[in-house]
Amino acid sequence: METIETDICVIGAGSGGLSVAAGAVQMGAKVVLLEGHLMGGDCLNFGCVPSKALLAAGHKAHETSEAAFGVAGHDPAPDYAAAKDHVHSVIEEIAPVDSQERFEGLGVTVIREFGRFISESEVQAGDTTIKARRFVIATGSRPFVPPITGLDGVPYHTNETIFDLREKPEHLIIIGGGPIGMEMAQAHRRLGCQVTVLEGDKAMGKDDPDAAAIVIETLRAEGITIVEGATASEIRGEEGAITVETEDGATFAGSHLLVAVGRAVNVDKLDLEKAGVEYDRKGVKVGADLRSTNKRVYAVGDVGGGMQFTHLAGYHAGVIIRPMLFALPSKARTDHIPWATYTSPELAQVGLTEAQAKEKHGDSVFIAKAEFQDNDRGIATGQKTGFVKVMVVKGKPVGATIVGPHAGELIGIWSLAIANKLKMSAVANMVAPYPTLGEVNKRAASAYFTPKLFDSALVKTLVGFVQRFGRP
Repeated sequence: METIETDICVIGAGSGGLSVAAGAVQMGAKVVLLEGHLMGGDCLNFGCVPSKALLAAGHKAHETSEAAFGVAGHDPAPDYAAAKDHVHSVIEEIAPVDSQERFEGLGVTVIREFGRFISESEVQAGDTTIKARRFVIATGSRPFVPPITGLDGVPYHTNETIFDLREKPEHLIIIGGGPIGMEMAQAHRRLGCQVTVLEGDKAMGKDDPDAAAIVIETLRAEGITIVEGATASEIRGEEGAITVETEDGATFAGSHLLVAVGRAVNVDKLDLEKAGVEYDRKGVKVGADLRSTNKRVYAVGDVGGGMQFTHLAGYHAGVIIRPMLFALPSKARTDHIPWATYTSPELAQVGLTEAQAKEKHGDSVFIAKAEFQDNDRGIATGQKTGFVKVMVVKGKPVGATIVGPHAGELIGIWSLAIANKLKMSAVANMVAPYPTLGEVNKRAASAYFTPKLFDSALVKTLVGFVQRFGRP
């Protein structure tokens, strides 16, 4: 049995854990990193990276099949297995950045074992005990598998297994109409599968309903069956023949099943009680400084009990580096954290939705909006579906919703504005190259000022006075 003493022990080598380890070791701290599964965590191996790679393959097939701009479309004959080869080649290309070899090269001690607390200041990982001044729990989350009758007796997939499937599903049934479910629905439909999505409530129910409606309408137009208010109550069948029965007695038959109903945080193997760390089903209980009830233990990313986004975990890493290395106060915030669903069209959000803004700020909210159909680049490229909607309070954006082409890219400017408490004038004063989709953000910002300038009697009076009496 070996004992290691270190400054920081990081449990979990996903986005948050890797960011903490790399930052801390390069600034002079001694770091031990524990990972009992795959380096890179869920995002690299089962989540963000493979899903976007599969979506890209589906997009290519769809783009090839459509006739547009005088160019005939044709049957792309997508090769599902080859698309999966693309997925794994993307993972392999990115993997060295997250590899054990790279982090050991930086000076991190990497132990490929799961860690569990044995005291308030010690963690056991295999045959090694790690004593540390600070611990960072960065264990992420896993697919939540609901207790549906019969599910444990039939073959099914989650995001952890679907990317290894090489046989194209004839008919994929997806339980869950959230971001994962909708992304996988469109990717598989465009690669030649029949797809049915069963959602117990509203599909994309956490998003702005106007924006979600555009995405749902597009997916249905592509031939995806989306059934809302359909809670799965029983599942039966075998490989290649799965039947899902819903609470209202309806049945849906398919060849394969994907369960995509949410995430469960990874806290069950940590023995947090022995460390005096409080937690619940949402994750470790932390304050704004991301410290747990044991002040030497931090939690970042999904396991921190809040939003579940890879980029949030990376942001959290930056927050806790300040107090751990420099004894400086630092607190996390969420109002500037964006997220996106990478369907086509994409849907992105930062800050408050329209409904949330009106509930919080009442009549003081101004909704500034711009349509892609009025954007010259969108017209030229046939990308005219969608809008930008910005919620403004006292001249500052408090939230933004974008549905349309490259929404995940375009949302960044509103995250920047909210993060730095900029006024709408900062975006309105921006000069975007012409013609670009980015001009739609400037148009939305300008829409905030339109009634103040063009519908103002005072402005018109002032202009009239200058024109009559001002110097020529």
